[in-house]
Amino acid sequence: MIVTVIHNAFEKDPVTVAEVNSPALATVDEALEYAYRWTNNIMGSWSRTDVEDNNDENPNVTVLAPLIESNGKTYGLRSTSMNDLMIANGRTYKVAICGFSEVA
Repeated sequence: MIVTVIHNAFEKDPVTVAEVNSPALATVDEALEYAYRWTNNIMGSWSRTDVEDNNDENPNVTVLAPLIESNGKTYGLRSTSMNDLMIANGRTYKVAICGFSEVA
């Protein structure tokens, strides 16, 4: 199942940042959880492939947004947070304080 991740919580306008191919998962909720985990910076950078010993890099994640360039340095994208959006199976979900809530 493909999950599209949209950062919306802190941005002026929503930014589609990634597509996550959740491998062989049975439910939408499991796919959303997988996408949430793999678009978070826990032990490296989920959005960068040039970080040594990067435990957050995942070949099932396709980065869609440009990385941040500032003062000649490249920075990865922020972690997915509460109030960001995810689309799975044609339905939109908001990241909640615990889990996900479908957006009508």
